[in-house]
Amino acid sequence: MTEFRPLRRIKQAAAEEECISILETARRGILAVHGENGYPYGLPVNYIFQNGKIYFHCAKAGHKLDAVRADDKVCFTVLSEPVKNPGEWWYCFTSVICFGRIAEVTDEQEKDRRLRQIGAKYFPEGYDLEKDMAHSAHNALIMEITIDHMSGKHVREK
Repeated sequence: MTEFRPLRRIKQAAAEEECISILETARRGILAVHGENGYPYGLPVNYIFQNGKIYFHCAKAGHKLDAVRADDKVCFTVLSEPVKNPGEWWYCFTSVICFGRIAEVTDEQEKDRRLRQIGAKYFPEGYDLEKDMAHSAHNALIMEITIDHMSGKHVREK
């Protein structure tokens, strides 16, 4: 396994439990992959965090899928909601960065379960998820990130 750099500002490190809590509650993350022609490619994705893994859906073709099929190493970043403390003009937040390997979920039952979990997180109350699943699930893939290394950092935008 690759050795990862330690956090440089160790006094700002977030505990693993806090990192997990942020992964469980954040609305979006940035997936960074090794893109075409040596350029990095980072894009926002809706996701869920379940049992220590990150899941998101994608189309069956496109830049993102081509990139992860060429190189399964990815970076996934989320931020907590920023907070402005009384009497301060700057915001504080916690960033969580995960390095890992990505793979397609190939089991159809697990794929459908993950799609429903993503829908439950993002769709409004009363939305007909089953109708959407019947109409669109066959067009989607579910990708799973297995985390090799995770770090969190408390940030003051000052």
